[in-house]
This record gives sequence, structure tokens and C-alpha cells, in this order.
Amino acid sequence: MKTIRGKRALVTGAASGIGRGIALALAREGADLYLLDIDQVGLASVADEATALGVSVLTDRCDLAQPTEITHAVQTMLMKWEHIDILVNNAGIAYYGPTQLMTDSQWSRLMGVNLLAPIQMTRELLPTLRSRPNAHILNVCSISGLVAGGRFAAYHTSKFGLIGFTAALRAEFGRQGLGVSALCPGPVLTNLYRSCDSLRPDKPTPEPPRWLCCSIDAVSMGAIRAIRRNKRQLLIGPLAHLLAWTNWLAPDVLDFLNHFSRKKNACRPQDSRIKTRRVA
Repeated sequence: MKTIRGKRALVTGAASGIGRGIALALAREGADLYLLDIDQVGLASVADEATALGVSVLTDRCDLAQPTEITHAVQTMLMKWEHIDILVNNAGIAYYGPTQLMTDSQWSRLMGVNLLAPIQMTRELLPTLRSRPNAHILNVCSISGLVAGGRFAAYHTSKFGLIGFTAALRAEFGRQGLGVSALCPGPVLTNLYRSCDSLRPDKPTPEPPRWLCCSIDAVSMGAIRAIRRNKRQLLIGPLAHLLAWTNWLAPDVLDFLNHFSRKKNACRPQDSRIKTRRVA
């Protein structure tokens, strides 16, 4: 898609973080926006900023863990616009903690928002996307969909699945002119770690070193580049490149590091509290 100006884009998880950044980047490129999020206050703020850039903006509150709300949001959008050219599946959540202590509802909600929602959103919008010339689907997959670590099992599972879904879509519809990209940023400079619940309320949650992180602007510019060039997969940030290349060239190194840092102690009582963090 060489020209974004005048296109119509739907962005999920647009109220904050990466979703907000991508929405505003698309607005600067001249795309009209349909923004979805559960945070109506954040949506209104982003809509005001995007409107000031001279584009048309519509918003809708949508809990992506609820399939009926996704269908309603899609139908509402199609009644107002009739078609879109760009779909950005960005919204996501994460739980940090021992896998065996995650509840069924935590697993279900995470998989619903991170994987099942993008699948449903894509399936329901494929007819209109396929009818448009040079339409594009951008899935925000994360480096966590390529390399796994401890205590993020559900999040890794959802992102690995999203990368597989992206690859399958690209293989099936690429020859028909539909662009599909997987955006895989590493750690991003947001309030993610500072605002998340912690097992140690008296201590700050450890954050990745700033020099290993990338900015929201870098991710947003990467998203625009992926859409313009129909990139199969785009890594963003130094840590994402380091982990991906290490996993490709020497996967046993990462496996060794995971085993080397493994703790053999039994779960402590405080482990029953799971960190919940929002990833946008």
C-alpha cells in the first residue's frame, strides 16, 4: 500500500500505548480512523488529537473478550463506512506469574483478547478487505511470539498463535493482493511496568534497561513502514533483533539461559497473587 492518505483504518486497543501511537501515525498519514477500546476516556482523547490532524475519526467502546461486542462493533462500523482498507489488531493483555496459578477465567480472557479477537475481527472483515485494492492487515505480535521466557506462558502462547495466524493469512491471500504483516516490537517505553500490579507492592516492578527499549514512535513508524511495504514480519528495537537472531542462529543458548535461571524452590504463598498488566 503505497498511499495511505484517504484510506480508512480500524485500530483496536487505540486508547493508549502502542495502539494510540499507531492511530496517530495513521492520522498523520491522512487515514480516517475507527478506534476501538474498552477505555472510553482514552479513546476520546486520542480522537481529539487525531481530528486535529484533519482526518475523520469514529470511536466505539468494545470489550474484545466478548465475541458479541466484536460483531456489534464491526456491524456498526460497516453501517457507517461500508468498508475499510487497513485493519490493525493491536489490543492485548498479559498476566505475569506462575502458570499453574492462573485461573481458567484469566486464561480465557487473555486468549480471547490477544488471539481469538484478532481472528474474529479479521474473519468478519475479510469480505470488505478483499474487495479493496491493496488493503492491509497489521497484527501487533511482539517478540514474545518468537521467543519465550518464564511466567508469561499465556501471553507467549497467544502471541505465537497470532504470528502463525498472520503467516497463514499471508500465504492464503497474498497472491490476491491483500497485505498481511506481523509487527514484533521488543520492550517499549510505556508505563507498563510502573503501573502493573506487583507481587511486591513495597518495591517497584523491575523494568528492562532503557537502552534495550524502543519508543512508541519507533513502533508506530515501523507499523507505517510495514503497511507501506507489505513487510512479512518487522522486528522493532535492539532486544527484539538480538533475541530473534539468537533464537534463529543458536536456540540452545536461550534454552540454556532459561534453565540456568530456573528456581527449584516450591511456590511461596505470595505467588498466589498474579500480576496483571495491560499491553497496548
